[in-house]
Amino acid sequence: MIIGSNIQAIQAARDKAVELGYNSFILSSFVEGETREVAKVHAAIAKEISCTGHPVAAPACVISGGETTVTIRGRGKGGRNQEFALAAAIALDGWQGIVMLSGGTDGTDGPTDAAGALADGESVPRARVMGLAAQACLGENDSYHFFHQLGDLLITGPTFTNVMDLRLVLVG
Repeated sequence: MIIGSNIQAIQAARDKAVELGYNSFILSSFVEGETREVAKVHAAIAKEISCTGHPVAAPACVISGGETTVTIRGRGKGGRNQEFALAAAIALDGWQGIVMLSGGTDGTDGPTDAAGALADGESVPRARVMGLAAQACLGENDSYHFFHQLGDLLITGPTFTNVMDLRLVLVG
């Protein structure tokens, strides 16, 4: 008997977003692919909403689920959700009014204590002030240390339930 699924988690997130006053849009519960590329697409959708009001008008909450993959190139620490957030932060560099969150529903992401991370248009500028190079961290797959220094890791602890990942894109 299935008592939970990714689409149920997404629908619950959508219902809460509507309750909070967001125009909500479920993108898909089947999102797959290289996490860096998926993050760029999500950032592009957020920018479109911000500039044109399509496919949904702001204040908007776009929700997606599924599980992406990471091609390991470096020696850093992180997981697919943290890497998604780092790639999104780079794509959103300088944009105002957009926040993205990516997290594993089980409370863990890769070999870390974080479920994921939160990124916005100020993540990269804040990192620069701290001497962190976002692109270099991405190149080393070192999203954990990037977001740990910013204080933007999503740490929930183990949930003991895994219905894949959940990504939220908020556009004000």
